[in-house]
Amino acid sequence: MRKLLSTASSGLAAALALTGCGANVSSDDKAATSQAVTVTNCGKKVTYDKRPERVVTNDVGITELMFALGLEDRMAGYVMPADKGSTDGLPYEDAYDKVKWLAKDRVTKEIALNARADLVFAGWNYGFNENTLTPEELHKEGIDTYLLTESCRNASTSTSRGIMPPLDALYTDLENLGRIFGVEKRAQKLIKRYKAAVAAVGAQAPEDTDRPSVFLYDSGQDKPFTSGRYAAPEQIISEAGGVNLLHDLKDSWTTVGWETVVKRNPDVIVVNDYGSTSAAQKKKFLLSYPPLRNVSAIKHRRIFTLDYADLVESPRNPSAVERLGAYLRDTDRS
Repeated sequence: MRKLLSTASSGLAAALALTGCGANVSSDDKAATSQAVTVTNCGKKVTYDKRPERVVTNDVGITELMFALGLEDRMAGYVMPADKGSTDGLPYEDAYDKVKWLAKDRVTKEIALNARADLVFAGWNYGFNENTLTPEELHKEGIDTYLLTESCRNASTSTSRGIMPPLDALYTDLENLGRIFGVEKRAQKLIKRYKAAVAAVGAQAPEDTDRPSVFLYDSGQDKPFTSGRYAAPEQIISEAGGVNLLHDLKDSWTTVGWETVVKRNPDVIVVNDYGSTSAAQKKKFLLSYPPLRNVSAIKHRRIFTLDYADLVESPRNPSAVERLGAYLRDTDRS
């Protein structure tokens, strides 16, 4: 079986993954698995009658949230595209080897039923979609769901996503999962250490007036797919010492026009490394695309690469802050 994801998150990434590392973690207390727990998920109170024992996750960051909490023994498997690189050398390598890779596209009702799932952990556009699978369809089959907080829909439009700052979404999900699975102490330790790591980078960031503008380039040639204020890159960029070029966009991941990028003239471009088009190919396109030739980041070849798993809500976010922060501090914008 081909392994997934990038080894780009090295150094601090290994430290920040902490004690996840494929370890088996028992509950922090001795309460019975039938103990009901209520949490707030996407603004709604949700009650889980018992601790899930056969969880199916969708995509990288969601899967690694479970691994970071040492919950691989509670998983029936994960669904993940086969275009995310390799897990070799990552703290979660053993967990990926242990948990079954169920499919290479997105979670479906059939996959959940075949896995005998008692909970599906996914999100809007992270497995759930009105045209393919909704939480309500799984509920009809007696399967609970938990929605990734980064993907929660807001009131801007019927599909706009994001209800809180991205790192707050990460901490919220860790706290909620800690309660649902009875590993509150483990969750709080992770949150405390992640916050400390992010704060250490923020302490080195420049004043607001001297922060470089940063454009997140995910994909797309006719129109770029990028990050608004509610996707993880927003706070990764800001905590690293930059300003997200699309900070005013009240959505998570969405499409804009190149004219917006040109007009706002970013100092730095961050490339999201994943998919059939490599980071090198994306960089080559950006450097050769005529409308961008006078953009500062292109003229000075200030293009930095982060992995997909760094840029979606995941335990790798604090490491991404550290690495981007180091790059921005070393960037000459003269």
